[in-house]
Amino acid sequence: MSEPVLRAIGVRRVYGDGTAAVTALDGVDLDLHPGEFVVLRGRSGAGKSTLLAILSGLDAPTAGRVELNGRPVADADAVRRGRVASVFQSFALIPVLSASENVEVPLRVRRVRPDERRRRVAEALAAVGLAGHALQRPAELSGGQQQRVGIARAIVGRPSVLLADEPTGQLDSETGRSVVDLLVRLVHERSMSALVATHDPSVAERADRVVEIRDGRLVHHR
Repeated sequence: MSEPVLRAIGVRRVYGDGTAAVTALDGVDLDLHPGEFVVLRGRSGAGKSTLLAILSGLDAPTAGRVELNGRPVADADAVRRGRVASVFQSFALIPVLSASENVEVPLRVRRVRPDERRRRVAEALAAVGLAGHALQRPAELSGGQQQRVGIARAIVGRPSVLLADEPTGQLDSETGRSVVDLLVRLVHERSMSALVATHDPSVAERADRVVEIRDGRLVHHR
C-alpha cells in the first residue's frame, strides 16, 4: 500500500479542566491513503466531528499530532492551500451567490488568477454534473444539487484529502445514493483520500474501509 497522505498519531482532545474535563478523543491513530474511501461510524457524541475538525486543521489536538504528507497540518496550512477540503451536511453555501460563485470562493481566498478560476470552476461543476446550473443560486437548486455544489467547491482546489461530515444527512435515500456514488467516483478517479463520517449504513457499504469510533477511541476496522 502507498504511503498515507494524512495521519493522526496519538490524537487526544480534551475540553475543559479538572473535574469538568471532557475527553472527546483518546489516543486516535488513523492513516488515510490515496484513492481510499473510508467511512467513520459512531453514535452522536462519539467524537466523529471532533476528529474531522482536527484532521482538517480547524481544531488542535490536546496531545498527539496530525501529518499531511509527513508535515504537521498546522505548518502545512492545509486548509488555506486547499490540500484538505470539507463537505458539510448543511451544504454551507452562500445564499446570495450563484453556484459558480460559491465554487469559486476558495480560489478567491487563495488569489488564483481570474482566468484560471473560471476554468477550474467550470471543470468542477462539470465533474459533479452541474455544468448547466452555474448561474443558479442555492434556493433555485434541489438539496442534491446543493450538495453537489458543495462537493464542487471542495474539489476545485484539487485537494489530497476530502473530509465529509454526514454528507447525506439532509437528503432522501435516492439522492443520498447518487451523492455517495459521486464521492466514490471522484475519490477513485482523482486518487484523493476521503474520510466520511456517517450514520447511514448504505454509505458504509460503499467504503474501502470502515472505522468505528466509540467514546473517543477507534475500536473497529474493516
